[in-house]
Amino acid sequence: MMITYSFTATAVTVRRWFEVGTDATFETGARVELALREALPHRGSESAAQPLVVDRTFWRADIFGRLDRPGAPYGAAHYHPRFDGDEPSERTWDRRLTEHPWEWLGEQLGDLDRRLTEAGLSADLARDDAEALRHATGQIVAAAQALGPEVGLDRDETFRLTADASHRIAMMVELARDRPDLDLDYLAPWLERDRASR
Repeated sequence: MMITYSFTATAVTVRRWFEVGTDATFETGARVELALREALPHRGSESAAQPLVVDRTFWRADIFGRLDRPGAPYGAAHYHPRFDGDEPSERTWDRRLTEHPWEWLGEQLGDLDRRLTEAGLSADLARDDAEALRHATGQIVAAAQALGPEVGLDRDETFRLTADASHRIAMMVELARDRPDLDLDYLAPWLERDRASR
């Protein structure tokens, strides 16, 4: 499940995420991404449905915890301030993010111009969206918090919210497969879904 907040030139997506580290640890929580919308010509009549294409992600916050460290719900929280094409930059750690994640997220979303320029893009790409995004920030942060790592979801509920990522999780499992402590029983729903889709 993904929640999309669409503006004129940009969009914010919010979802629950789950991933497998190369060290066989499991991380889960809220993933929030800023992306550019693809500008498309109007199609059909004035009442016709219009496509919404959200592409070119340029910023990501992963407000994650590790399942093996329940006492530190934001212990794996990090962000990616830029992307190289589709690939995120290395993880960036911020003490304020781990100590006050939802305030931090609100501050980040409230400064769209800075997010764009730090990603190597022109703030002019979304000049008209900055105020609209600031106005919606509280709602977006609340949606992310409802999917954050402190919301205790069992394996099956986590799978329900992240089943669409089964192929990516299978790719992560391949990178960690030689780890003897990799819990393949926990991962079974994603791996079965991936196999069934091939």
